[in-house]
Amino acid sequence: MSGRPRFDAHGKFQGFVGSGTDLTMIRKHEATIERLALSDSLTGLANRQRMRDTLELSLKDTPVDSQSIALILLDLDGFKAVNDTLGHPLGDALLIQVAQRLVRVVGEEGIVGRLGGDEFEIIVPYGNSSERLSRVAEEIIRNISEPYLIHDNPINVSCSVGIATTHDSGTSVEKLVRNADLALYAAKANGRAKYRFFDHKMLLKAQWRKQTEDDLRLALHSDQLSLVYQPVVSTMTERLSGFEALLRWEHPTRGAIGPAEFIPIAEESGLIQQIGEWVLRTATRDLATLPEDLRIAVNVSAIQFASPSLPGTLASSIAESQIDPARLELEITESVFLEDEAASARMFNALKSLGVRLALDDFGTGYSSLGYLKSAPFDKIKIDQSFVRGAIDSRNRNAAIIEAIVALSKTLGMETTAEGVEYQDEIGLIKKLGCSHIQGFVYGQGRKINDLLPKLKSGIRRVRATGHQYSRSPRAKLLRLSTMRVNGSERDIRIRNISSTGALIDQIDFTDQIVGVDVLVGILENELTLAKVRRVGDQGVGIEFHEPIAPEALETASNGSVNAT
Repeated sequence: MSGRPRFDAHGKFQGFVGSGTDLTMIRKHEATIERLALSDSLTGLANRQRMRDTLELSLKDTPVDSQSIALILLDLDGFKAVNDTLGHPLGDALLIQVAQRLVRVVGEEGIVGRLGGDEFEIIVPYGNSSERLSRVAEEIIRNISEPYLIHDNPINVSCSVGIATTHDSGTSVEKLVRNADLALYAAKANGRAKYRFFDHKMLLKAQWRKQTEDDLRLALHSDQLSLVYQPVVSTMTERLSGFEALLRWEHPTRGAIGPAEFIPIAEESGLIQQIGEWVLRTATRDLATLPEDLRIAVNVSAIQFASPSLPGTLASSIAESQIDPARLELEITESVFLEDEAASARMFNALKSLGVRLALDDFGTGYSSLGYLKSAPFDKIKIDQSFVRGAIDSRNRNAAIIEAIVALSKTLGMETTAEGVEYQDEIGLIKKLGCSHIQGFVYGQGRKINDLLPKLKSGIRRVRATGHQYSRSPRAKLLRLSTMRVNGSERDIRIRNISSTGALIDQIDFTDQIVGVDVLVGILENELTLAKVRRVGDQGVGIEFHEPIAPEALETASNGSVNAT
């Protein structure tokens, strides 16, 4: 209300003259606007701006030597699947229930806010007690992971949690938020329903990843990337049938950086599309320089496979290089089947219509399903090296698995390549099991195209195995006294290392004449093991057991002492 006094002609006060306005609705509207500006419209929690304001005020009012402030970030594991399968309305209803559970867990101890999507933030004073924060994080994960029932739909999600404190991050809002985010990233990388505290190594790793990403962008345009080609050899003819293109990065200051180090960064940053296109175009140009009886295989990432531009890139590369498309083989991993199956089927049809060959890479290591082989038009299955390693050992099942994959492939009219073959004694086994091709260090490492061309253009196709002659069982290093009986006489020895098939003994007064002689060695407790001396050299005496030692007995022999007589 507002007004002014009124007087008559004689100056006598008669009252006030003014006006009044009802401000109730205006004040309500202002309060609503302020609430909407600082609250999340879906859950009613504090929104991002209010949480930031609260955090700034908390850090400002908290003395450095007082109790610390903790910032907890979390997001839901599996929320995208809920939205994709059940729809956004149910996803929103789930977020409301998650918010309610968080408020119940935190109670009066802290402030809960929603940053957007399925991301939530909690500010709590923690009194320099990481154990208390651990209990809070565990309680959050336990409560959020309990089943939900929304509109008669049972839903199960979990959450990942990242925690940073002013003790580690100082009183800077930006640093506290950044460090909590790094901890959340580490928690998600460690699997579902995990929590992690920030530590400085996370920041160093993030900085390293950012620097690597920046360097990789530069490498794309400064000739730091190159392709080398590893031989693929026919097991029947022992002749070269083609190569696999392998990507290499020679950093100007860090030297060679392996694909396992930079490809995940390329996938996360989106650079894999540009790199994949560069690899495809470079490989097809190199293929045009090879004799026409040879093929080249190129890896295609799941991200690249999902891109609608892949067939166009492939078609233009083939046209520019003027190659027979059947000489180009695309290696595709099983992860492509985890996305839209209909879209995958369309992509397979588009690629096959161009005339290229398709290979299923790393078969048996991911989400293997016979349904993939039934529906996708593969020409080849590549058996992962994890099955090849150790297949020569009759005690494991790798050889049986390889044989089963080969039988299935032959029935479906597909070729098979055994990857990662390193030892010459594995070649005969792979051939016996029926694999059509071999690839691995046993036939050499990758070489650049210009180094390969002179020999290939001369018509030479026979490939000689250059890898180690024999594979051997893993050895346990140790130094342990024992005994050995040679030609009826017993002597003390010292075993340096041991495997299931043999052992290395420190040099004693043996000569080459002992090679091939059977001996009895104290390997197992109260028992002598029959072995044969295979070599005598500067490093010691190598013996091979007549019968391999079982893994559990070998572990006991490696850990304990032996008193065989």
